[in-house]
Amino acid sequence: MMRARHRVVAAAVLLVTAQVTACSTCQGLTPVSISSPTRQAAPASVPPPPAPFLAAVPAPTFPGTMALGIPGRTVLAGSPRILPGKLTRTLDGLLVRYGGGRTAVSVRDLTTGRRYRYHRALQLPTASISKVSILTALLLDTRWRELGDQARSDARHMIRFGDDGAADRLYERIGLEQGLASANRRLGLKRTYTPGGRCAAPNCWDATRSTAEDQVRLVRALATGRSPLAPAERRRVLGLMERVTPGQKWGISAGACENDQVSLKNGWLRHASNGRWVVVSAGLIRGHGHDYAVAVLTEDSPSMSAGIAKVEGVAARVMEAFRGEHGCEPDAN
Repeated sequence: MMRARHRVVAAAVLLVTAQVTACSTCQGLTPVSISSPTRQAAPASVPPPPAPFLAAVPAPTFPGTMALGIPGRTVLAGSPRILPGKLTRTLDGLLVRYGGGRTAVSVRDLTTGRRYRYHRALQLPTASISKVSILTALLLDTRWRELGDQARSDARHMIRFGDDGAADRLYERIGLEQGLASANRRLGLKRTYTPGGRCAAPNCWDATRSTAEDQVRLVRALATGRSPLAPAERRRVLGLMERVTPGQKWGISAGACENDQVSLKNGWLRHASNGRWVVVSAGLIRGHGHDYAVAVLTEDSPSMSAGIAKVEGVAARVMEAFRGEHGCEPDAN
């Protein structure tokens, strides 16, 4: 059986305080902060993060593998075949038990090329996972070592601690929605859209709408050589995502095995119009000889805790399908 690492989120959820923010173009979306009565702010004192230790990710080979006809890839002999119809029916039933709402899922095994998409064309709000796009756009134009101290500090706090003010400053620096759109084109994101203009906050970046498949494309651009981003910059972004604050390590990590390496970014917001919640999670799960790019986007949950449970339940179920009957056993896959 798969020993998925489910995160304890109750304590974090109890700290959630909703704030309705005037925003001329955010289409009724309400940003939500954790551990703050207003917006997510940087902690008073944060020790400098250690240098990232993630290595560049070529397509790996492992003892006991065999080629299965996928050009340029070596596929592990134990990798189970994904049955899309069966997995879709499983998720349909699971989501009914979670109270419905809209959900989009995409998973790609970067080692073997296997993939699965659920509601692949559905565009949903990305909330704070847009912060990964902001940092990626910044590093496409300016290498990390060439950024000033303030920009590097903002990048760390934006990704690791969810600091909205830091995200606002970097969003301005990249050129608002036009800069984000330009970076998305370079990264191959085909169905991602950010509203134009400045919000009153200003943080229209969290009103971005995207597909789960586009978010997986972004993760793949961070994890492989098929990317316009330099290897050192890719490692930097994934390193920050790996070291998000413990209270924000829920999400797709529920689909990881013990000792897997997880780099992720989560997002959440409450719709001002109906009080329903957007809860999303995307990132990279690395372990047992595989690198998985995973994105789960949900909308219309009755509460943040319900949305987190939905994201984690979906992530765990899909990753069970990718790992097969041996799950997280030490010698599996």
